[in-house]
Amino acid sequence: MVDVLYVEDELSLALIVADSLEAHGFQVTHRENGRDAVIAFKHKKPDIVVLDVMMPLMDGFSVATEIRKVDLSTPIIFLTAMTHTEDVVKGFHLGANDYVRKPFKIEELIVRIESLTKRVAVAQAMKQYIIGDFVLDTIKSTLTYGTEQEKLSFREVELLRRLFEHKDEVVPREEIIRAYWNDDTYFTGRSLDVFISRIRKYLSKDERIKITNIRSVGYMLTID
Repeated sequence: MVDVLYVEDELSLALIVADSLEAHGFQVTHRENGRDAVIAFKHKKPDIVVLDVMMPLMDGFSVATEIRKVDLSTPIIFLTAMTHTEDVVKGFHLGANDYVRKPFKIEELIVRIESLTKRVAVAQAMKQYIIGDFVLDTIKSTLTYGTEQEKLSFREVELLRRLFEHKDEVVPREEIIRAYWNDDTYFTGRSLDVFISRIRKYLSKDERIKITNIRSVGYMLTID
């Protein structure tokens, strides 16, 4: 059963949509404002977030920003009556996966929910990681950006995976070297710097992704 966090402050609409989703087999948690939505997300991570943009206390864009600070893979669908292109673009830059414009038919929303949750499930089953606008496939050793695909070495795959799994945390140099080079010689330290430079180059198409060198300590991957 797909667990949906549904955030909508218009109560009459929310009741209709929540009832319809539950009738189609979804489990729905409804919240009426952005602040409560963030709390609900952190309390129990849902399979997908369906999020109104204009809400009290915290708008949908702010909610998406808070979610993406702690989670990059849970799909987010924005529901909005806003039609300006810049609003849509802003939503995608903040980490939205899809937009549904109000008014909408429940069948359209259901199809979009099913499509996104299936895609995430397939990615997880295939040992894929969604890193910003990239997909890292640890089985095929590939890093994909749109239609472009880069073949990575084993060490590149494992290094990027480790940095991403510890996103926003410093991964010590010694820990990486012990894991993939077995000792802490000058040569292996220099090799690590070269690998980090290569990974930065691979990821440079997405300006949100940064790998920061914490001098004499290690590296930290962040996604703005």
